[in-house]
Amino acid sequence: MNALIIKSDKQSDLKLIKELVKKLGLESKSLSEEEIEDLGLTFLMKQVDRTKTETRESVMEKLADK
Repeated sequence: MNALIIKSDKQSDLKLIKELVKKLGLESKSLSEEEIEDLGLTFLMKQVDRTKTETRESVMEKLADK
């Protein structure tokens, strides 16, 4: 399965594209800003190197620096 994400500030453009997708017999889904952010975080989490670990102290030290 492949997907295409299209983002626009104009609702009229998105409505037109959604109608075209429907006429082509394809499926579409609208995403909220929060869902888009969640999707981005999901991609980043999948790319993380999970072979390395950090100690609790190391993490807490980094958080305290912020």
